[in-house]
Amino acid sequence: MELDSMDMEKAKDIIVDFIGTKLGEAGIPGAVVGISGGIDSALVAYLAVEALGAENVLGIHMPENATPESEVNDAKEVAEILGIDLKVIHISDVLGSYKSIMPDISEATAPVDGNLKARIRMSVLYYYANMLGRVVMGTGNKTEILLGYFTKYGDGGVDLEPIGDLYKTEVREMSRMLGLPESILNKAPSAGLWEGQTDEEDLGVPYETIDRVLEPILAGEGHERVSARLGVPMEDIDSLLRRLRANMHKRTTPPIANLDELRED
Repeated sequence: MELDSMDMEKAKDIIVDFIGTKLGEAGIPGAVVGISGGIDSALVAYLAVEALGAENVLGIHMPENATPESEVNDAKEVAEILGIDLKVIHISDVLGSYKSIMPDISEATAPVDGNLKARIRMSVLYYYANMLGRVVMGTGNKTEILLGYFTKYGDGGVDLEPIGDLYKTEVREMSRMLGLPESILNKAPSAGLWEGQTDEEDLGVPYETIDRVLEPILAGEGHERVSARLGVPMEDIDSLLRRLRANMHKRTTPPIANLDELRED
């Protein structure tokens, strides 16, 4: 069973209009996109160019020592196809500077290091966005956002999330429709935060299964019914829902202590 079918041409047009409208309302002419070499950022770059024009989109690729050369090449290919400027900024030295001044760095796990990399990249994107008077375009999809599979104030630190209502499988479908390079369409999804890392190994469930499970559950269908109908073990469904609940804080603004009662007459 697949996700409920979506008219991808119409979805693309809505997203392109969303980008143009939001930047028009803010009086901002252009955007900065972090192009990792993966499918999500490539799709956002394509959509941003259609909405704003190639001259108003800056791509930034930020490799470090663990980044495969193929990722650099894919990012360059996307920029060349779209005709946008691309800056390749190596962040290994910046990461090393952080580590050189922080105590207990040897105790950090790969995910802790990975989150720092994501936050360094966010800082670079905002540096250029501030300098050029542009917005930072997010590259998160609906599946990742729901599960909190992103770094808070890292790749989650953005101004717009154009593909934030597309499930990962829908991202793939729209990307095929737009003719993204095969090398990007066919690679295993990875945040690239440590060597050998893949999204689906971290999540424990393939994206196709995740999306088929989340859509009916969010529409109100019972967990056990979804499990039986799709043939997905309850333990996998429970694992996904635990992620969804545990990462709720990533999808909301930080809570503020309410002092209204102190202002009452």
